[in-house]
Formats: sequence, structure tokens, C-alpha cells
Amino acid sequence: MTTAGTTAADQTAADKTMSVDEAVGRLESGMTLGIGGWGSRRKPMALVRALLRTGITDLTVVSYGGPDVGMLAAAGRIRKLVAAFTTLDSVPLEPHYRAARERGALELTEIDEAMFLWGLQAAANRLPFLPVRAGIGSDVMRVNPGLRTVTSPYDDGETFVAMPALRLDAALVHVNRADRRGNGQYLGPDPYFDDLFCAAAGTAFVSCERIVDTAELTKDAAPQTLLLPRHTVTGVVEAPGGAHFTSCAPDYGRDEAFQRHYATTPWSRFAAGFLTGDEHAYRSAVRAWHEECGGRPGHEERS
Repeated sequence: MTTAGTTAADQTAADKTMSVDEAVGRLESGMTLGIGGWGSRRKPMALVRALLRTGITDLTVVSYGGPDVGMLAAAGRIRKLVAAFTTLDSVPLEPHYRAARERGALELTEIDEAMFLWGLQAAANRLPFLPVRAGIGSDVMRVNPGLRTVTSPYDDGETFVAMPALRLDAALVHVNRADRRGNGQYLGPDPYFDDLFCAAAGTAFVSCERIVDTAELTKDAAPQTLLLPRHTVTGVVEAPGGAHFTSCAPDYGRDEAFQRHYATTPWSRFAAGFLTGDEHAYRSAVRAWHEECGGRPGHEERS
């Protein structure tokens, strides 16, 4: 049923904007949570920081991991992690994740990057699994004894890993631009599979550097940069600097100086210094840290 002067299409394209706290307020303990981005690149860190301000715990986190995994693991919020890696890029192994793993604080399912991708593809297409060559002949099968293989029903008779769907209760991603309806745009070098995270999830919350009119999304950019279709997005959060300290090219690079501080500071001290308040307090604390260190944020993109 529609109201006078509106159509069903108008109602479908409803305003999905919300605050960062409203978005994480839709999450619950025990969920399977997908987090987009890649390593220390375009991670939805404002949403992760907001999540840390809640009491939500016992999460199964699915991520091409970076500081999102490191912070949630250090805070004791992760029960199980499904990941292909957990890195800060310029720091090969995320140190707070490593500390949590070494003390046995979480269960880990570690799989090949392509297997991870195929798991998202299967979930996005509502399939129980997809066959993939990755993993055959490697220790992936040994360390994940629950994985199964399938044989092609055709003349080739080839054996594949049956990668199970990575179904998500919710997903968090960060993009450069979005409109109020939930269409999301990336402007950097790589989509990082954020579209699959949203499509594989029951609900998906997108933070962005700036909310713009729909027409502006394609005004000066190629159509293929429109990564997220609105029907896969539940809520949109405008969060300038929302990927800090990870990169969000071309808007800003990685804050390498602050990332090094994060990587070398005991978790309790880092959390007390930067994560006790809201997002405004975080930004103020980061600015104060840079001023105290006598330099401006070191925005560098390092592969």
C-alpha cells in the first residue's frame, strides 16, 4: 500500500541514513559478523570502534583481517575467526591478534584467499557451497578437517574443495561515497569484495566518507565504481575519516605513524588512550597524539 503521491518504488528507495551508534545497535552478541576491507585498507574502523563501546561479544568474525580483527580480539569480543590472513600490511602479522591467538583466546578457521572469496560467493548466491581448486594439495585440508571435496559429474572427473558458504548475520563495510538510499561507491584501486560481504549478509551497514546525491555518484566516475546496490544495504552512516588509521584511497592513505603506535602499544594502554569515548573523542585524541609527537598524520599507502 502506498500513500498519496508516492509509488512502491519510492518506498523501496527509502532514506537509510543512521548514526554509527544506531548501526551497531542493530547487532547482537553471538552473531556471525563480516567486516569488509583488506588488511589495513578501507576498514570500517568507526563502526568497529562503536562496536567496542557496546557489550556485544561472542562473535564469529569473517574478515580479510586487519586492525578490525586485532582490536576485537584484544578486547575479547571474538569467539571464532574465519580469515585468510590478519595483517597491517606494513606490519606483516597483526600484533594484537597474534597475542590473542597465542593465549588461545579465540578459535580460528584459516583458509586460502580464493576459498574465502568462493565462500562469500556461495553465500551471496544462497548456495550451500561452491567448488574451488584452491586448497587442493595444501595443508588447508589438514588444518581444517571439516572441509570436504567433491568430484565433477562430467567427463573430467576432477576433484575440488567444496567451500561452504560464509553466511553472515551482518556485515560492516566502508566506502568513499554513498547516497541515502544505500548505493555505495569506491574510488580507490580495489573493491576488496565489499559487495560480496553485503550480499552474503542478512543485514549490512555501510559507512562512507561522504553522503552525496545519487546523481553525483556517476557524475565524474565510471559506472563500475558503483560497488554496492541499495537492495543489499540496510543502513548508511556518514563517517568522514571512518577508515582511520587504515587507508581510504584516494581520500587519504594509511596513517603509518599512528598504526606503528597502535602496533607497539600494549592493548590496555591503547584502549584507555583512544577508545574510551565516542568517535569525536577518538579523533581529538589522535590529533593530540600527533601534535605531541611533533608531526602531522603520516598518510602513506604501502602494499
